[in-house]
Amino acid sequence: MNKIHDNLRGLDLNLLRVFDALYRSRSVQSAADALAISPSACSHALSRLRESVGDELFLRTGREMRPTERARRLSVVVEQALSLLADGLRQGLDFDPGSSDRLFTLAATDYTAFAVLPALLERMSLQAPRLRFRVVQTGQKVPLEELLAGSIDFALGYSEEGGSTPEGVDEFDWLEDEYVAAASLQHPRIGDTLSLEAYLAERHVVVAPWNEPRGVVDHVLERLGLAREIGLLLPSVLAAPFIIGRSELIMTLPGRAARLLAKTAGVRLLAPPFAIPPYRLKIYRHLRHADDAAHQWVTRQLLACRPGGGTCKKPGKPALL
Repeated sequence: MNKIHDNLRGLDLNLLRVFDALYRSRSVQSAADALAISPSACSHALSRLRESVGDELFLRTGREMRPTERARRLSVVVEQALSLLADGLRQGLDFDPGSSDRLFTLAATDYTAFAVLPALLERMSLQAPRLRFRVVQTGQKVPLEELLAGSIDFALGYSEEGGSTPEGVDEFDWLEDEYVAAASLQHPRIGDTLSLEAYLAERHVVVAPWNEPRGVVDHVLERLGLAREIGLLLPSVLAAPFIIGRSELIMTLPGRAARLLAKTAGVRLLAPPFAIPPYRLKIYRHLRHADDAAHQWVTRQLLACRPGGGTCKKPGKPALL
């Protein structure tokens, strides 16, 4: 036997599916339901897996099965292995969106999910009602390692001005949005217009989903020899307008989210007093998925659901594919 696989000797590879289901659900019952087996069969499989790897893997805490540190490390490897195996077995097979229950994982910030998911899921309810989607947030704007490993299928990521696409990654233009400034309707110093002097005199909210110390606007200001005072850094854009509406802080954010939230949040929107390059989002996928019929189909649906009027364009294959 090939020595590379010696550590798999005697291991039933079906146990990896049990491990993956348990890790995702933290519940024997939920994992059993997902695998279409009985809870007792799931528990028996976990016992065999514990014996094979020499670790408890999951410890019961109340009603939850909490993973051990060994399980956390294994989860990354198991997810990648199952994804690669599934992709390999699917190569060359036809994809029927009307009957498929395949799971697709998207990496996106809350703003991106807010912009794409309503239109996408509206479209899926008509064309692919059983397809499943999971949205995760990663630590990188373009999570190359996760795309390569297969732990995510698509990344809906912010594209920096002048940025380059990582090797081995397909990219598709998806959304372009103009920045607007937002201030409370009751702001004591800001009315219907905003001068550069007034903008720089206020304290600002900055959204930094990847824990950056400052935002894209700060880089623009730096090139102009200017700077603003950051009063609050947030990982999420959706809470920010409501903070603006009840404080004297101001912020600069993509116009689509701002317009949808402005009335509810009690903010006024103003043109920024200096030029800011458009906010651009792209769809990224790994090149190894380029020949996969399912990935091609979902890519077309994402492209057809570019934010605009709130509904998807009529189905049709774009020239990019």
